[in-house]
Amino acid sequence: MALKSNLGNLLLYFGLYGICTGFLQENCTNYMQQFERVYSVPGDAAMLNSTLVSPDVFNYTSVPYNITWYNLQTGQEINSQRGRVLVMGETLWLLNLTLADDGEYLVILRTPVRCYQQSIILVVDLPSPGLCGKPRKIDQILTKGVSNKLSCPLKDYINKLNSYNISSTLRWYRGCDIINNTEKYIYKDKTKLLIKGVDSENHHSYTCTLSFNLGGGMGSVSETIDAVVREEYFMVPQVREPTNTAFKVHVGSSFSQRCRVFVPGVGLPFVDIIWFADYKYIASRNPSDRIYTTQQPLQNQYGLQKGVWLEVLLTFKETREEDFFINYTCQAQSSRGHPQAYFTLLPEDPDVLLPIGAVFSCLTFLFIISISIYYLYKVDIVLWFRSVFPVFYTNTDSDGKLYDAYVAYPQPSATGYNEEVEAFALQTLPEVLERSCGYKLFIAGRDCLPGEAMVDSVEENIQASRCLLLLYSASTFPSKTHTSSTSSTGSSNNNNHPKNYIIEESDESKSVDVRSSSSVGFNSDADEVHSDSRQQMECLAAMHRSLLEGSLKVVLVELEEITPAQLALFPESVRHLRKKQGAVCWWKERRAKKRWSRCGSKTGNVEQDSKASPSVSPSSMFWKEIRYHMPVRGKRVAYPEKTALLNL
Repeated sequence: MALKSNLGNLLLYFGLYGICTGFLQENCTNYMQQFERVYSVPGDAAMLNSTLVSPDVFNYTSVPYNITWYNLQTGQEINSQRGRVLVMGETLWLLNLTLADDGEYLVILRTPVRCYQQSIILVVDLPSPGLCGKPRKIDQILTKGVSNKLSCPLKDYINKLNSYNISSTLRWYRGCDIINNTEKYIYKDKTKLLIKGVDSENHHSYTCTLSFNLGGGMGSVSETIDAVVREEYFMVPQVREPTNTAFKVHVGSSFSQRCRVFVPGVGLPFVDIIWFADYKYIASRNPSDRIYTTQQPLQNQYGLQKGVWLEVLLTFKETREEDFFINYTCQAQSSRGHPQAYFTLLPEDPDVLLPIGAVFSCLTFLFIISISIYYLYKVDIVLWFRSVFPVFYTNTDSDGKLYDAYVAYPQPSATGYNEEVEAFALQTLPEVLERSCGYKLFIAGRDCLPGEAMVDSVEENIQASRCLLLLYSASTFPSKTHTSSTSSTGSSNNNNHPKNYIIEESDESKSVDVRSSSSVGFNSDADEVHSDSRQQMECLAAMHRSLLEGSLKVVLVELEEITPAQLALFPESVRHLRKKQGAVCWWKERRAKKRWSRCGSKTGNVEQDSKASPSVSPSSMFWKEIRYHMPVRGKRVAYPEKTALLNL
């Protein structure tokens, strides 16, 4: 019996020797044993896949070839057997394995001119008694407290079956118990098992089994995973700095920016921090280089959110123009993700404080100059604008007024009568304003109708005038010694007036009562009552319309300089109006002072100058002021009927 056994072994040896000798005689290129071995258990299927069909070996797309499989234990060529063995090109399928299938398998690829060979080792192990799953296991780590995935190592089997258009089914087992889709376990992506809220109970063995139908026979293959639960874990890194912003720096200055990364988790994370300059890796850590990085010590964070702070500092010893307008990116590389953030260097803006200050100073100076020029030449500017742009002013022809101005002055035989005032009112004013400037004036004593009632004349003509020129001198208004003697006369005249002119206006805590104008001094002689009454009526009507109604503009024309003592004797309403809007001073023109001035409320004691011949030129300063206060006449409309009459 022993002799027969030895004889069989001898024959097997010589048979294998003959096969190997034949392979060697073919002079095939030997790619030796495949590095990865195939492990399985009895009853499972095994897939032996050769790597000879590869462009690294030959051009398999254009060169014809055939493949032959051999079992080196028996020395025989392997052919397909229904439900047991299936040869499909470079892949050998062994279904329903037994311990006898353990061994080395040889594959020879032949082309018309060459041949190639490679061997693959199949290891068939007995399963562990009393345990489910394969004896050889693959370790995978689960992180406690979070959701993790287990990956089934049978992806190559699934892809190969898919290339045959053969469907397959994958099932997961925990130990010997099958796992169904639940809230705890979820099947993902064909080969993944998601475990939610990993805890210590998940420290177990898990088996994934792939079932399929191939070549008329059923097959299945399994892999067992030993899941290890660890409390050390880390999540996706968070890049806190930089913050995708830009920094402005001077050329030649130094600059540094840290990449600060927080990694939530427990334990030491496997995270690398890398700086890029426009996708170019910054590798230098040498401080002698112009641009270099420095690794900072990590810092642990405890409390509600545990984790680790990592930091790498990027330093520019000297910034150059070539460093500007480039994105410097910090990237945290880990198995959980690759978050990144960047910053950009920009050249600092030039110092514009000095130019802005200079421009502001110039504008301020121009503003002050403009205000000063306007204040000094206000009258000239306004008169020029009126003459150049009359279209901006409303035409006054249709306002129902007959006169541009009503001229009020002391009449002959009245208290305060002055020949110079009368000459100014009857000669100088008409010569300049009417003849030279085209204004229409109403002058009492020249334009009054004979026999016309004084009250009606004053009322109607003031109503028909656009403004009132009140001419006065130092002697126009009476002294206080005459006030009592004329108050009764003024009161009796007021009773004849159709209106009761009472004006009270507050200005600097002083009341203004136009009734005081009724106390202006007039002689008690009967032949002077009429003149004093007209002057009184004109003053009352003007003050009433100006201060109370605001319907009439009163222009005070001061013909001689008034001292403070003389001003104190003026009616309170006149003093108030003079203080409020000033007066046009004729006496300054007589003194040949070529400047505009408003007479203030207080004047010094100045000696009276000798009388000089006044100017009657409309371009003199006095007449410019008068024209400035006169009503503005807009552009007149040329009516067709008027034009036709002018052409007759």
